[in-house]
Amino acid sequence: MCTEPNPPMETLIIGAGLSGLYAAWLLAEQNKPVVVLEARDRLGGRILSPGHGDYGCDLGPAWYWPDINPRINHLLNALGLTGYRQFEEGLGRFQQPGGEVFTVRGYACEPASWRVQGGMIALISELGRRLPQGTVLQGHPVCGIERLPEGVQVIVGELEKPPRATFLARRVILALPPRLAASTILFSPELSEPLTQAMLKTGTWMAGQAKFFVLYDRPFWRDAGLSGQAFSQCGPLGEIHDGSNFDGGPFGLHGFVGIPAVQRNQCRDLEAAMVRQLVDVFGPDAATPLSLFYQDWACEAFTATTYDQPPMTVHPAYQAPAGRSSIWDGALHFAGTETAGQYGGYLEGALCAAERAVHNLS
Repeated sequence: MCTEPNPPMETLIIGAGLSGLYAAWLLAEQNKPVVVLEARDRLGGRILSPGHGDYGCDLGPAWYWPDINPRINHLLNALGLTGYRQFEEGLGRFQQPGGEVFTVRGYACEPASWRVQGGMIALISELGRRLPQGTVLQGHPVCGIERLPEGVQVIVGELEKPPRATFLARRVILALPPRLAASTILFSPELSEPLTQAMLKTGTWMAGQAKFFVLYDRPFWRDAGLSGQAFSQCGPLGEIHDGSNFDGGPFGLHGFVGIPAVQRNQCRDLEAAMVRQLVDVFGPDAATPLSLFYQDWACEAFTATTYDQPPMTVHPAYQAPAGRSSIWDGALHFAGTETAGQYGGYLEGALCAAERAVHNLS
């Protein structure tokens, strides 16, 4: 049922990932009213941490780097959350194209990688908890954005179908990956050709990736003097790390699937193949996990488009699309980690872009 737009609200944010929620929190801290529209039935966007008790198994971003991520550090402290160092003690494992496995010298990441107690979802949960009740409306996919004399009208629903709801706001923060927004939202008036092309050419970070997380009752790899770090040239897993809780169980291994998105869709019994590979790399104790979680981001309609299927070979040099952090005389602002001038693609970039958008509202 279509609802008529009310008098314009002050600020509307599209997307309840980290960038959108952080922007909403910054505005709420200034006692400024804000509404957030989220297409999914959950918060967090690409931050996804299915639970095992109180422990969140990160299938999206899992790390931050305190030495170079001041915004994440500040936000964790402000929200009363704690981080811990990624476990990297011991030897590593390397699997050659033919499947043969070697023990190799381990190495620690520089700068040091850290994880959030409870999983990265703790960051999302705490931001959401601190927003005024009713701020975030889930299950509200945006399909249209129209500039009107009195503000910006945002249409919820599906393209070429009657709108489910409409909202009118003086300013809008678009906290979505630019490529996703350009592919799924009808803008009126149409965006310029250079801006549209810049948005479509901005690869969505992690959109072509798939991640896994396997839990065990004990860290048998540590008992064998291994760090849990492994790299494979034959797959299906390409990169593996220790994913254990900071002060004991559950213990886990997590990382990235090394098969491109198009090929993953053709794999049968992929999860069983993952466990078999873990046995090859870490021994028979890996054969009986407590739980296995798997997330293919390329299959997520609210993350990936068909343009995201080919794997990224380098980290993009992210920036605001076509160098523009806002359009329509400041009525529509870009946020999201792919629009950040620094640390684009990372959590730090998501916060950087949100701060820029909120600052530019004034």
